[in-house]
Amino acid sequence: MANIAEGFGRHSDRDFAHFLNIAYASSCEVQSHLYVALDLNYLTDKTRFDEIYSLADEICRMVFSLRQKLLGNQTVDSRLPTAN
Repeated sequence: MANIAEGFGRHSDRDFAHFLNIAYASSCEVQSHLYVALDLNYLTDKTRFDEIYSLADEICRMVFSLRQKLLGNQTVDSRLPTAN
């Protein structure tokens, strides 16, 4: 969230999009940490894991969609999800 706020405070859509990229990567990192928590039994309820993971995935998609909206039709990294 801090990256989104910092990017919003910048003076151009391109700068904002850059910070949205960072926020997107941080959301992906949260998903990775969820797997670590599950593997180490810090998170033992698989249903709860799935719910949290799904929420993180939704955030990833929302951040990506906003980035796409800001940049228009510019080329994007093929590793990123497609906007629905």
